[in-house]
Amino acid sequence: MSDSEAWTIGRLLTWTTEFLKKHHAESPRLDAEVLLAHARGCQRIQLYTAFDQLADEALRTSFRALVKQRADGLPVAYLVGKREFYSLNFRVTPDVLIPRPETEFLVVRLLDLAKKLSAEGAAGAQPAPRILDVGTGSGIIAICAAKKIPQAKVTAIDISPAALTVARQNAADLGVAERVEFIESDLLAALPPDRTFEIIASNPPYISAAEFELLEPSVRDREPRLALLGGTQGTEIICRLIDQAAERLVPGGYLLCEISPTLPGLVELFAAGGKFEVAPPIKDLAGQIRVMQARRLG
Repeated sequence: MSDSEAWTIGRLLTWTTEFLKKHHAESPRLDAEVLLAHARGCQRIQLYTAFDQLADEALRTSFRALVKQRADGLPVAYLVGKREFYSLNFRVTPDVLIPRPETEFLVVRLLDLAKKLSAEGAAGAQPAPRILDVGTGSGIIAICAAKKIPQAKVTAIDISPAALTVARQNAADLGVAERVEFIESDLLAALPPDRTFEIIASNPPYISAAEFELLEPSVRDREPRLALLGGTQGTEIICRLIDQAAERLVPGGYLLCEISPTLPGLVELFAAGGKFEVAPPIKDLAGQIRVMQARRLG
């Protein structure tokens, strides 16, 4: 950054946007704004009323360090330590997958189903719906369920102890620590054998080995491989989840699973064991399939 002109907030944003664009950032202007707001300790919108204000040396030094790390490929969410999801702020670290907007489609469907099942009374269902989030990561699915459905009994499991630490912190930050049970488990293996649920929801690893190698370096090399790679075909963990969920859902209960729209034969995969009736998949705003939903047959 040349010092031939005064470094105002506006000039910092303009220069950094061009710099990050040259380093192939997908959203250089947004990245610049988020990082500068974080370095300045303000809301991003407040930058727009401060364009002409001078940035002192301390701010420029702090901001410069963040921008360098972003140019080196570290995701913005890890640099600022948080990401908004479903209008809530969640802590994120390199131990957890960064929340994506696509997962909100799963959360919306989960909330709708919880209300529906409570109203109609699925076989064996409880007045307070029992919801299981498999592979909780930062806890976004489980915590949104607990926030929006106060009567729900929510359980969240993950194979990663480090991810569970982040999820527990988020539950405490968002006021639902007493209402979400966290369990370390490889899928459903560690659950007591008599535990059943009305809804099992999951954003499992579903990237195939071939697709994994084609991911953006900021995703492939920075986010946890354990949360991304679903096996050689990308469906191996999903297949295990389907089998285990069939034994834990009450008749009429639902399995919701976020998937990649590139995975083939998903309807056949969910229906293969004869234990599920596959409902129409949920598509994102681009018209791509993002969430599979299957109802446990009686």
